[in-house]
Amino acid sequence: MGVFEELKERGLIAQSTNEEKIKELLNSTGIKFYIGFDPTADSLHIGHFIQIMVMSHMQKHGHIPIALFGGGTGMIGDPSGKTDMRKMLTCEAIEHNIECFKKQMSRLVDFSDGKAIMVNNADWLMDLNYINFLREIGVHFSVNRMLAAECYKQRLERGLSFFELNYMIMQSYDFLVLNRKYDCKLQLGGDDQWSNIIGGVELIRRADSKEAYGMTFNLLTTSDGKKMGKTEKGAVWLDKNKTTPFEFYQYWRNIDDADVIKCLKMLTFLPLSEINKFAQLEGKELNEAKEILAFEVTKLIHGEEEARNAQEGAQALFGKGTNTDNMPYTEIASDSFEYNQISVIDLLLRIGISSSKSDARRLIEQGGISIDGEKVTSLPATITKEQFEKGFVIVKKGKKIFHKVILN
Repeated sequence: MGVFEELKERGLIAQSTNEEKIKELLNSTGIKFYIGFDPTADSLHIGHFIQIMVMSHMQKHGHIPIALFGGGTGMIGDPSGKTDMRKMLTCEAIEHNIECFKKQMSRLVDFSDGKAIMVNNADWLMDLNYINFLREIGVHFSVNRMLAAECYKQRLERGLSFFELNYMIMQSYDFLVLNRKYDCKLQLGGDDQWSNIIGGVELIRRADSKEAYGMTFNLLTTSDGKKMGKTEKGAVWLDKNKTTPFEFYQYWRNIDDADVIKCLKMLTFLPLSEINKFAQLEGKELNEAKEILAFEVTKLIHGEEEARNAQEGAQALFGKGTNTDNMPYTEIASDSFEYNQISVIDLLLRIGISSSKSDARRLIEQGGISIDGEKVTSLPATITKEQFEKGFVIVKKGKKIFHKVILN
């Protein structure tokens, strides 16, 4: 099976500028393609994971990924899918974030011996002569067509700055530069990048009279269309210091039944024939598939040892074991206690299990919180230092979320 067919069968491909030409291109080997990553945080999150998996699939089939880090475009920020302008970052923050991205991406993409290439668009964007850029590049863009693009259209009512309007032109210019320098013929990205990708394809055609192609991939969404990767504590990060391997494992272990097969196809390298067998399962039988998904995805990001630890920790909790070594935890200081006690509501907020006091109150009133196996049944509720006799307590939310609280 060719890489195009595999990506399609795994449910990854969303749109392409010329499906037949792209399929033909990918049937050869050594094709250079690129995906851009703007360094807006110091870690990639699971929204980026699809793109990295695609890079890895393509590399396994003999193609050469170019990972473009947006040291230049990150100074502006992509308006796609945003209701407000992104926070502007310093050059130092952007450089730090890029270094973090490189380390995380190298787990799945082999950058040795020219098998993949890393570039930073700051190398050509930061020193551009503005007038020359407008004359050479800006002349090829219609403002009317740009404003009709989905990435800008949704922002017009709330206000779109000229600052952000430049983003599409800059990303398109990236494709032109990579096409000229590396003979990069294909840009890939999430489906929210469709307008920007078309801009690059059109620019290459108009500026250099050459053919280039673009293809997008489905965003990681739940069966009801919501973006995956959000918890009460925020995004699900690939950095173990921001989302622990145990929390990462549990996120995938707890996804809805309707999303299991899709995630196995999109986020693991398991053979499709094996995944399709799980598609016949329903109800509790799907738990095995969820455990496999959680283990495989955690292994890809954090390594097999961390995945095994997370799996054993989860099995101990959901069985009758008492192993809490790999459970996510929060340390609280003794001076957090007033008159030898702390309210359960404050504790839930402090450890990130609740997003607000009203959320914590609702959880308690609905019987969703237990401490060391005892359900918290009424308000106001407190926990005392004496309950930390063994040095910690275990807070449980619902049936599947556990958190260890250590008294420091």
